[in-house]
Amino acid sequence: MMYCEKRFTGIIFILVIVFFSRPVLSQQIYTDTIPLGGNAWVNEPAVISDSGLINWSDASSMASIYFRTDVPQTFNLALRLQVPEGASDISIVSGNRIFNKHIANKDFDVVDIGKLVVSKPGYIKVDLKGISKAGAVFANISDLILQHDKPDSTLVYVKKGSSFHFGRRGPSVHLRYPPPDELKSDVHWFYNEITVPAGNDKVGSYFMADGFGEGYFGMQVNSNTERRVLFSVWSPFETENPKDIPDSMRIVLSKKGTAVHAQDFGNEGSGGQSFMRFNWQAGKTYAFLLGAQPDSTHHTTTYTAYFKDISANEWYLIAAFKRPQTVTYLTHLYSFLENFIPETGNETRTGFYKNQWIRNGKGEWHELTNAIFTADATAKGGYRKDYAGGADGDYFFLRNDGFFNGFVKPNQSFTRKASGNKPVIDFAHLPQQ
Repeated sequence: MMYCEKRFTGIIFILVIVFFSRPVLSQQIYTDTIPLGGNAWVNEPAVISDSGLINWSDASSMASIYFRTDVPQTFNLALRLQVPEGASDISIVSGNRIFNKHIANKDFDVVDIGKLVVSKPGYIKVDLKGISKAGAVFANISDLILQHDKPDSTLVYVKKGSSFHFGRRGPSVHLRYPPPDELKSDVHWFYNEITVPAGNDKVGSYFMADGFGEGYFGMQVNSNTERRVLFSVWSPFETENPKDIPDSMRIVLSKKGTAVHAQDFGNEGSGGQSFMRFNWQAGKTYAFLLGAQPDSTHHTTTYTAYFKDISANEWYLIAAFKRPQTVTYLTHLYSFLENFIPETGNETRTGFYKNQWIRNGKGEWHELTNAIFTADATAKGGYRKDYAGGADGDYFFLRNDGFFNGFVKPNQSFTRKASGNKPVIDFAHLPQQ
C-alpha cells in the first residue's frame, strides 16, 4: 500500500514538472509603420513633407493621420519623432481617447503612446496637437507605428516606396459609358450634364464630363477665387514635354471663345489645352457638348467643345483642336472625378453626372443609361478606400477623398433611370467665338 502511494505521488510530481516546463507560445505581434508623408494633413504654418510633419511651431496647427482597418482590434500606438531642442508636451487624440506625452529626445526615436481599441471597421483618425514647447518646434514626426495581434492584411494606408503625391491626392474615379454596338463608330456628338452638390466644390476638384479617347472636357476648382472650364486634347506623340512634339504631330487650335486661353500642356502626356475662367456654382447644373469631325483627306480629326450655363440658357465656345494622324468619331466615352491638389486630399467631394446622350451622323439622339465604375492606381494598389460611384435615380454619381467609409468596389456596371430629356440644340447657331 505504501509503495502504491509513493508511486502515485511520483507520477503527479512528474506531471507537474512536465506541465510547467512546457514552452509558452508567444502571441504573434504585427507592426505597421505609417509614414506621415503620405497619410497626414496639417493646417498652416506647419507642413507635411515627404519626410513627415515639419515646421510644427504653432499650437493652432493640428495634424491628422489616417488609416483604415477592416477588422475590429486593439492597436498599440507609437510615434517616431525628435525634439530638436528643449522639451515639448503634445496631445494625441483618436475618438474619445486622449494621450498626453512629454517628449525630449533630440534624435529620432520611437515613443510609445498607448492602446487604442477600435470597435468597428473603417477609417481611423489620429490627431496631433501641440500643448507647450521650449524650442522652436514641438517635434518633427516621421511615422505613426501600429502594433496589433491580428494579421490585418487589408490595413489601408499609403505605403513607403509608393507615391506620396498621388496617395495624398487620393483615388480618382471614373464612369465609362458604353454606346450601343451599332453606334460605336458613329458618335458625332456627346452631351453630358454635371451638378456639384453644395459643399462639394472643394479646391483641387476636377469634375470631368466629356472624356474621350484623345482628351477630356470638364470644370475645375482651381483656388478659393478661381474656377475654370477646361478642354484638352493629347498629341499622338507620347512625351511629357510639349516642346519635344514634332510640328507634324502638334495639336492645332482651330478656333476658341473670346474669353478662352489656349496653350500647350505637359506632365500628363502633352498636347493642346484651353480654359475659360468661369465662376460656376455648386447646386447648379451645367451642360457639356463635345463633337468630332474626322478628315480622311488630311488624316486629322477636329474636336470641338461647348459649355452651357443652363440657368442663363447660354452656350459658350471653349475651343476646337485639330489632332493629326487621327481619323475617328468619338470613342471611349467617360467621365471622371479627381483631386489635383494633395493638400485637399482629406476633403470629400461628390459630383452628379446627368442626362448623357450621343448623336449620330443622321442627327439622331440616343440616351446612355449604363455606366461602368472604375478607379485609378491609387485605389487598385489598396492605398486608399475612400472612393465610390454608382447610380441614384436618373443620374450617376462619383465620390472620392475625405476618408469616408462605405467605398464601392470598382469594375461594376450601373444603370440609371432614363430621363427622356433629349438635348435641344440649334447647332447652326452655336457660338463660333
